Formats: sequence, C-alpha cells, structure tokens
Amino acid sequence: MKKSLIAASVFLSTSAVANIDAPKNIIYMIGDGMGPAYTTAYRYYMDNPNTKTVEPTIFDELFVGLARTSPDDDTVVTDSAAGATALSTATKSYNGAIAVDPQKAPLTTMLQIAKSKGFTTALVATSQINHATPASFAAHNEYRRNYNEIADDYIDVKVNGQLAVDLLLGGGYQYFIREDRNLINEFKEAGYVYQDDFDKLKSIETLPAIGLFKETAFAYAIDQYPNRLSEMTEKTLSLLDKNKDKGFFVMLEGSQIDWCGHANDIACAMAEMKDFANAIEKAKFYVDNNPETLLVVTADHSTGGLTLGANGHYSWHTDVIKGVKASVSKIAKALINTNNVSETWQAKTAISLNKAEVSTLVDKVEDAKRDKSEEETKKENLVAHINQLINDKSNTGWTTSGHTAIDVPILAYGSGSEAFKGHFDNTEIASKLINYIKK
Repeated sequence: MKKSLIAASVFLSTSAVANIDAPKNIIYMIGDGMGPAYTTAYRYYMDNPNTKTVEPTIFDELFVGLARTSPDDDTVVTDSAAGATALSTATKSYNGAIAVDPQKAPLTTMLQIAKSKGFTTALVATSQINHATPASFAAHNEYRRNYNEIADDYIDVKVNGQLAVDLLLGGGYQYFIREDRNLINEFKEAGYVYQDDFDKLKSIETLPAIGLFKETAFAYAIDQYPNRLSEMTEKTLSLLDKNKDKGFFVMLEGSQIDWCGHANDIACAMAEMKDFANAIEKAKFYVDNNPETLLVVTADHSTGGLTLGANGHYSWHTDVIKGVKASVSKIAKALINTNNVSETWQAKTAISLNKAEVSTLVDKVEDAKRDKSEEETKKENLVAHINQLINDKSNTGWTTSGHTAIDVPILAYGSGSEAFKGHFDNTEIASKLINYIKK
C-alpha cells in the first residue's frame, strides 16, 4: 500500500508540471545530512547580535517545502546512497545502492537523461567524487563502498557513446590513479583537461575537464579551504555558462555537513553550512542573471539528531561555537602535540575552563600520548571528551552518531520553481526534474 501511494503521488506531481515551461538549465544542490535543525542552527549562528531581529538566511529565503526520505524497506532511516538514488532516479532502493533498483538492476539517472538530450553535465562534491551522492548520478553499483568500480563507471558507463559527465570536481584521485588502471590517463585521452591542485582551480578554462584535488576527500571547511564548495560552484557555473546554448545539468554536493554530524561536531557543521550557503548564493546569482535556469536545493537525510538546546536548559550559545577554530579531531591532534594543553585549548576554542576541567582535559591528553598500543582508542576518548566540552558549553544536543528519518528542506528558485512548493517524497523531486529534462 505504501508503494502504491508513493507511485500515485509521483504520477500526480509529474502531471502537475506537464504544463509548465521547462527550464533550460538545472542546478541541483544536495546538502548531505542537512536536516531542518541545521538550517535553523545556521540562521542563529549567522545572526547579528547587535540587532533585535534575527536575520533570515539564504535557506529561509528560498525555502518552499519538505521532503520525506525513507528507503525501499521498513527501516525508515535512509543512508546517502539510497537517498541519492531516489534523488537522481525517482526510484526507491535499499541502503547502499548506487543507482540500482532493489533487484540491483541499473537505473537511468537524470544526469544520464540530460546527457542523452544534449545537455552539458557536471558533478561537484567536497567528498571524493565517487562517494555515494555524486556516484548515484553517473554510476551503478550494488554497494556504495566499491569505490574503484564506481570510479571505473565514470569512464565505462557511456551515454550514446560519450562519457556522461563533462566536468567533475572534488576529491578522490587515489581511486582514479591505481596500479591496475589509470583513469586520469583515459580521461586525458578522451580530451579532458586534468588538474590536481585546488589552488590552480582557475586554470581550468575549457570543458571537458576533471579536477581531483585530494587523495580522498577535502579536509573539513573549518580546517582548510573554508570556501571550497562555493569556489568550485563559481568555477563550474562559469564553465557551464560557455555551453549554455545546449542547456546544462549540474549536481553540487555539500558533502561534509553529514560528516560533521556523524562526529557530533557543531562548529565543524556550521562551517560546512556556511560554505554550502555561500555556494547557494553563487547559484542564485547565476539564476538572477540567467532566468531560464532552475535552482533546486535539498538533502538526502539528516544526521546526528541535532538539537539547539540540551540538558533541560532553554538556551543555545552561538558565541561559544563561533570561538572554535578547528574540527574536534584537529583540536585533539593539536593537544596531543603541545606542551601547554591549557594555552592550546584556549587558542583553538576560546572556551574558558575551570581548574577541574583543565585537570581532566590534561589527564585525557596524557592518556592519549602515553599508551602507544592503544593510541587510536585513547585518541577517540580524547575526541569524545573535547566534543562533550564544546557541546555542553554551547548547549548543543545530539541523539545519535548516525542518520535520522526526519523530513528535509526543499529550496527552489527560478524557472519552474513553483512545482516544488509543498510536501513531497524525495522521489517526487527527482520525478519533477526528470520531467523538465525530458521536455
């Protein structure tokens, strides 16, 4: 019954856009792990404390609805692979599936449909480019962690004899340059420009192109390149603009909102949200100047069970979060490598500790330093302790280190955006976009 209702809903939503002129270009942005608590947190995080009014953010400005995210089973909670498969193919599948159905048969993705219609196509991510979300737009695999096989698909899975993706930007060159196969050489043979230095992103001036800037993923935005997604978004849209006569489709992912959520690291999460927000601003600016373009932003799921306020206290302290200058894992590393724990803690977090708290922190650091045979376990204990300090001081709550089933935001702007107002299943977002592309 549940599947029948979803199918009927998708049919109705597709019919609803049948009479709307299709946009020429589609910008699809996915904030991995970005549930509504994240967009709400970002609003308060960015608020100017010197004004009475809480200023809206780009997430508030473009908000049009909510989406359900469950996978094709009774677990209710989706992973990124099943979530991205739904968002790219309009088909529910199992957790771990990369653009394959529950029987593991390949599903045609909207990017592949766009390529078949003559669109210029692009995939951009702050994770490795063959991670679950980008992979689900251009590859097909029964399991998301088969990274080498997924990377191979970017060469091997063609559309009308052509490579499916004209521009790939992200991390992950270790999966593309391997002993058994050098995919980068194959891309070059196919006429692609290749760049592996993010500081030389601007040097990419023509398509097709591939830029893989890290061995796996980028570092967290709070630790390095705080604007890497917004910079890649600007570069991507400038390159696609040169080919806009044919129309284009691009998927841009803010990959590591999710990873900070898994780590229950609130400062890390807000830095990722800021990079994603800046990228959305770049996309909106493009739409403002190219009104035949549609921008749709959503998430595959939410992560961590984030709450603003915890422990029975009616407050959430953004000033504490703003003072944290590195991810929790980086803070732990800095404390292990310092001779002055208190001074380094203050420099990295700006959080004042009392004598008992300093003493406990020093003990945790010494434990992490001392027992080399259990170094990882001791470091994990230290990371957990630092996390607890920051979360307690800011009054940030988390219910899990995993995903949750909460509905996620839908943002839309530009040509055809009215079709996304309301409450939908995630497959319906894809269905509407696919309908536009096929027009």
